[in-house]
Amino acid sequence: MSLWVDKFRPKTLDDLHYHEGLSARLKSLAASGDFPHMLFYGPSGAGKKTRISCTLRQLFGSGVERLKIDQRVFLSPSKRKLEINIVQSNYHIEITPSEAGNYDRVVIQELLKEIAQTQQVDLNAKQRFKVVVINEADSLSRDAQAALRRTMEKYMSNMRIILCANSTSRLIAPIKSRCLLMRVAAPTPEEMQTVLHHVAKKLKFDLPDDASKQIVDDSGGNLRKALLVFEALKMQSPDLSGSLAIAKPDWETYCHKVADLIVQEQSPARVMEVRAKFYELLSHCIPPTIVLKTVAERVVERVDESLKADIMHWAAFYEGRMRIGNKKIYHLEAWVVKVMSLYKASFYMLTYMSTVNDHHFCHIAFCL
Repeated sequence: MSLWVDKFRPKTLDDLHYHEGLSARLKSLAASGDFPHMLFYGPSGAGKKTRISCTLRQLFGSGVERLKIDQRVFLSPSKRKLEINIVQSNYHIEITPSEAGNYDRVVIQELLKEIAQTQQVDLNAKQRFKVVVINEADSLSRDAQAALRRTMEKYMSNMRIILCANSTSRLIAPIKSRCLLMRVAAPTPEEMQTVLHHVAKKLKFDLPDDASKQIVDDSGGNLRKALLVFEALKMQSPDLSGSLAIAKPDWETYCHKVADLIVQEQSPARVMEVRAKFYELLSHCIPPTIVLKTVAERVVERVDESLKADIMHWAAFYEGRMRIGNKKIYHLEAWVVKVMSLYKASFYMLTYMSTVNDHHFCHIAFCL
């Protein structure tokens, strides 16, 4: 039994409920004889992978949905074995090279070269090239991106590359210049409600407007999250009436606890305690950028108005550092220390000003 988010995933570009202009553009590109390399980027849950799969179907037909999962083994320069899962059909292949960590260059070089040197063998295929879909393209190392650039130049006749990324900031300029950029923005609340009502109609029940609005408000523009929450609430309360209790994920609750610890006390001991909790989150595969964003938003809710801009500024600063560096914990901890110093300085300043104002008031009262 599949989840609703997979069961009701659109299969063609005509089935998509939002960004109709983008769908029309993709349809015309698929119909043209000159299909380019493409880069889909946008926030998580906006529908990038769904649009990529719909575009592949438009290119090759329904055969692209007959998928199989293989596990390939690659050898690093130090003869270490790297196991990578690959999803493929007769017409395309989908990989996530960042699973190999610092050895993603090996995966890019070997796999893409192998595919690019093999021509399309299906004589009934609409296109004479194969498509390689690379997920999490913004997590590729610089070496892997350089290898990808050379492959894109050399094997254009037999292969097209579709990159999927949350942001273009970490991709090198030569790759961006060789791709047609497709920005998939997060759907508006109205568009998300339309999708929720469409799913409810498929399941043959009425979704109350209040319930759909509450789900959309909680999801924050992430349609995948909205559909998962919708299904969970439907299992808990079949009629979806009254006040709905939307449970927060465990990692989000844990991040809020970390933020509360930062605000409650500012000391070296508390920094070490927060570091241990960051390690716990990272060990459970929560992305460090998500951890920083969630903790920062919670801290901002708990502090004085004068500190909010500085806290978010330094969160953005250390997130940028985090994307460049390798040890994520260093940058998370540096941000925590910075926030604690700002909070403590602000607290002492407020205390000092309060004391000065009290002495000033007493002096005036004494003079009177």
